[in-house]
Amino acid sequence: MRGIARKKALEIIKNYPRSGVLVVGDVMVDHFIWGRVSRISPEAPVPVVDVQKDSVMLGGCANVLNAIYAMGGRVFVAGVIGEDDIGRGLVSQLQERRIDTKGILVEKARPTTLKTRIVAHGQQVVRFDHESRKPIADESAADILDYARSLRDQIGAIVISDYSKGVVSRNLVEGIKAMAAGSNIFLCVDPKSSDFGIYPGVDVLTPNHHEAQRAAGMEIVNGDDLLKLGETLLNKFDFQALLVTRGEEGMSLFERGRGIRHTHFPAQAKEVYDVTGAGDTVIGVLALSLAARANLKEATALANHAAGIVVGKVGTSTVSREELIGVL
Repeated sequence: MRGIARKKALEIIKNYPRSGVLVVGDVMVDHFIWGRVSRISPEAPVPVVDVQKDSVMLGGCANVLNAIYAMGGRVFVAGVIGEDDIGRGLVSQLQERRIDTKGILVEKARPTTLKTRIVAHGQQVVRFDHESRKPIADESAADILDYARSLRDQIGAIVISDYSKGVVSRNLVEGIKAMAAGSNIFLCVDPKSSDFGIYPGVDVLTPNHHEAQRAAGMEIVNGDDLLKLGETLLNKFDFQALLVTRGEEGMSLFERGRGIRHTHFPAQAKEVYDVTGAGDTVIGVLALSLAARANLKEATALANHAAGIVVGKVGTSTVSREELIGVL
């Protein structure tokens, strides 16, 4: 198994229930409408979807939380919702899982982010979003930092999950860094902004290859380009490590050491049905493994295998600890 021995992997997974992770970012709700298409509308050249069922799931940074929860980790969450039924439903889902909701703040002036996807014959037909992208109130950001400080002795990693919906800012990242300074807490960031200067000096950043190319201002054509991209981003933004997810090409981990070390992890998926939420699974399992005292290569190997499972499922899905053990 690339990057980790099977015995070591099982030891790390065994530590998951004793490992705490705080997830900070844009909480959302994913609404899936499932159906079949058998005709085209007479009103416009669009498919008519005969709805068969629908489902409501945790999304955004709440899906990162769900990935950690499914692995048996101790998970906490901080984010902002609106004063609406969607937000109340989200809080109810968290409480059903016995997850602390003190870090979920309500802002009356904004809606809870809702993404609705219509899926027919296993393929997404359309998505529509109900959201606000305005920055959250200063009071909300201060409350998130206070909540993070209250957990300092209970967590081994923090995930900042940025979906560019207004929660994550440079000031918030700097505040979380200051809170974690001098501890053994790993700070992991899943970025959406093409300006990686928002996240300076974090322990590990997990962009996909499109996000990494935009931030570096260069295109990956060959292996030399990939190495140059990793070196450029680590040096420019002072990250300790960079994990670039590359779809069917797998993952590339860049670490500081004596120079910059690069390790490639081939993709593990046998069949890909849906990549929705795959990045959330990667950073969730990565952070939980780091909190369980894995090193970066070991944590990446486990995250890579978890991603290989989740893309074989349709919809925003999670991977259980039993499924991960199964592929080992």
